[in-house]
Amino acid sequence: MIEQLKFEILTIGNELLIGKILNTNAHWLSRRITNLGGRVTRIITIGDDVGEISSTVRDCLARKPDFIITVGGLGPTFDDKTLEGVARALNLSLKVNSEALNMVKMKYESLGRARGEKIELTPARIKMATLPEKAKPLTNPVGTAPGVLLETDGVTIICLPGVPEEMKAIFEDSISLIIRGKSKLIFCEKSLRLEGIYESDLAPIIDQVLKMNPRVYIKSHPRRGEGGAYIELHLSTSDESLEECFRVIDVTASEVKKHVVERGGRVTEIPIGE
Repeated sequence: MIEQLKFEILTIGNELLIGKILNTNAHWLSRRITNLGGRVTRIITIGDDVGEISSTVRDCLARKPDFIITVGGLGPTFDDKTLEGVARALNLSLKVNSEALNMVKMKYESLGRARGEKIELTPARIKMATLPEKAKPLTNPVGTAPGVLLETDGVTIICLPGVPEEMKAIFEDSISLIIRGKSKLIFCEKSLRLEGIYESDLAPIIDQVLKMNPRVYIKSHPRRGEGGAYIELHLSTSDESLEECFRVIDVTASEVKKHVVERGGRVTEIPIGE
């Protein structure tokens, strides 16, 4: 059986730790990686501290995931310390990368033309092109700071900006293609709305169904909406074949529905995304 690619996400920024900014980047990445057939095994949030970044990256590397994705800390300001921390973790020096510098230069030339002024490459701007040696810059279609890709000891490290639009753009333009090239699995899911049954009465049903269908992951979520309380039951699995993926999900959902209806409950399917 083919194993899923394993991912660890490291979100970096004091603003996340003090609750000023909601960590929507981790949520978006987790969903996107899952849909591409990968499995997120950890999400870690730390502050803008070189030592903390370095030690956390080393911890991640020790677990040997397929990918480590860092988010945040690639900008021009003093608190953008991600690449310094990654370089320290890997015992690499930081150097101005000519390809990255050209990316930054072209961005500011374009901004300057739009404003009718010349924008100089200051040390702060050159900082965004200063990467760990052996790193590859990734084009940022939206902003100025390039993404960064590093391979070390079988682990792919990807560093993305913290601005959501930039993070998403680099991921879709560069990273999703890499994942698709390495992942052999397809992710499938289905959500059911269960009414007229308590979660405590649902628990033995889930146990019974899972014994018959161990490849499916089932998670219950108590909800309250129009019409009162209900349970959203989310079913998911991954397989090499899309047809087999949906077959297993449909068989499992049918088993759940049968047992819930036998106990006087009602089951309807919830369209994915609602």
